[in-house]
Amino acid sequence: MDHAEDFAAYLAPTSIIDSDHPDVRAFALEIAGDSPEPVDRAVKLYLAVRDSIRYDPYTPFHLPEHYRASQVLKRGRGFCIPKASLLCACARVMGIPCRLGFANVRNHLATRQLLDFLGMNLFVYHAFVEMHLEGKWVKATPAFNRELCERHRVPPLDFDGRGDSVFQPYNLENRKFMEYVSFLGTHADVPVAEIVAAWEATYGKARVSSWISEFGGSNGAAESGFETEDVFQG
Repeated sequence: MDHAEDFAAYLAPTSIIDSDHPDVRAFALEIAGDSPEPVDRAVKLYLAVRDSIRYDPYTPFHLPEHYRASQVLKRGRGFCIPKASLLCACARVMGIPCRLGFANVRNHLATRQLLDFLGMNLFVYHAFVEMHLEGKWVKATPAFNRELCERHRVPPLDFDGRGDSVFQPYNLENRKFMEYVSFLGTHADVPVAEIVAAWEATYGKARVSSWISEFGGSNGAAESGFETEDVFQG
């Protein structure tokens, strides 16, 4: 049996996973505050973050504030790491120990524009969360909202609070979708410098620098048009 003190880091707010922010608290309580059971709370929070925060890979990424849960909630969109940060914060609001997990994945079902942007189909430091429910850690992956999944012919990823919810290997046409290459471990907070360094090592410093320049100081305020890009299967 785990001791309560083992979970302290996974229940506490941080400057990025700001579960003490009034907007984050209000959002979590509105979604799951009427549910007495942790599993039910976890499922409701997962679905809310999955679908109410649109997946958008073209948002700033190089500063801690780009992942701050309250800012993700305000922005209403983000890629996998910001969405995981928000879900993690909401879980902590509801007293559910939660941490971030990271993996490298190959995306066989992306858009032509996104693959050109990255220069490859390897997505480095893809994020999910792990919640401690009914005595064990379970994975939840809130990255892709329902509408985006439907457009890419992939079933929306469900989560029941009892088993791991990770990307499906195939889409509805039995084409490869996501392939987990390696798992990178878990963190109590978003390791921003580690993520940026890994991206520079994988995609190249010049490419990452160009992304930072392109996004500038917008903090993701401008719409990217990702949802209208050409679906590529390969």
